[in-house]
Amino acid sequence: MDVDGLLRRAIALADEARAEGNHPFGALLADADGRVVLEARNTVGTTRDVTGHAETNLVSAATRRFLPAELAGMTLVTSCEPCAMCSGAIHWSGIGAVVYGLAERGLLALTGDDPENPTMDLPCRTVLGAGRRAIAVTGPRLEAEAAASHAGFWRP
Repeated sequence: MDVDGLLRRAIALADEARAEGNHPFGALLADADGRVVLEARNTVGTTRDVTGHAETNLVSAATRRFLPAELAGMTLVTSCEPCAMCSGAIHWSGIGAVVYGLAERGLLALTGDDPENPTMDLPCRTVLGAGRRAIAVTGPRLEAEAAASHAGFWRP
């Protein structure tokens, strides 16, 4: 699986979300062979739905389309570390692995006190590790590339 290639696609989705008037976050779902089976962008700005994170949008679509046994063999790849809400959704979905770009603490350094992103200092490994099944987590990776999507967006 070309993890960096998939991560770069998730970052491109973040750029697309930003161009559409949303927060710069993107996510995709890859099967065991590394083929992209779903993509999602953040929709918080355009829908005014605070739960419209790229990962929750992806999980919602994935659980309607795939069986739990299929999701267990798939990887969610996201431009930034999943927040606590998204990590919970990933856990409940049954998705087997997560790969992320920019770490939550790196995102906090970019967003500062911007009210559009009230970041929690709660790593996804902590949330996912509290569940009853193992979810492989890889990240951070390509942090500088992932951070570029956020340049000039937030008001720290």
